[in-house]
Amino acid sequence: MLSPLDIRDRVEHLKASLPPTTRLIAVSKYAPVAAMRAAYGAGIRDFGESRVQDAAAKRLELADLTDITWHLIGHLQTNKVRQALTLFDWIHTVDRLKLAERINAILAETGQTAPRCLLQVKLRPDPHKYGWERSQLEAALPHLDRLPHLHCHGLMTILPLGLPPTEQLQVFRELRAWGETLSRKGWQRLQWQEYSMGMSQDYPLAVQAGATMVRVGTAIFGSRTIGTSLIETN
Repeated sequence: MLSPLDIRDRVEHLKASLPPTTRLIAVSKYAPVAAMRAAYGAGIRDFGESRVQDAAAKRLELADLTDITWHLIGHLQTNKVRQALTLFDWIHTVDRLKLAERINAILAETGQTAPRCLLQVKLRPDPHKYGWERSQLEAALPHLDRLPHLHCHGLMTILPLGLPPTEQLQVFRELRAWGETLSRKGWQRLQWQEYSMGMSQDYPLAVQAGATMVRVGTAIFGSRTIGTSLIETN
């Protein structure tokens, strides 16, 4: 694990590279609680977790840090929705109609405060990523707009592996342009202010394209070592 000083230096470098309009989300899915405390001490208040059970455990251990904003950035199974709604302030990965309807139904039942949601899309074919394809989402949007408890605030994407930088930038620009087009269509509930895109290896391009949130793990916490291999954390 990196030292608290190393984490602080990395956070400071990242913050200096971001415009004030871009929120830095520290992807802590592989980070131990001690590393998260170090990032918090460096000024991070937004943490991204991929699994509901991990977030539940970490929230207990970090209960004294009451101003953390918790972001779900991993795939959400419908049978985990009820618990996720009690844990997260943001859900970036609403990737199908069934999930959106489940979120809406549980919120209607419980009356609890709704997290802010983003619709996860993929603008290039990728069998390894979840997300709405453009035509799927366009067809579903009128129905999504009628879900009174789904607080949609924008779009999220994860790039396919192996894209050259020029195409990475193009995809990010397409996402931002699509959201701006959608924002002019007069929806009753759907909103399009937020664009969650960019990770450790490509966040500068995402910022250039208009990201309002970047999800950065490795560049803050370092790579996760398993045996002899390194795992990038985002």
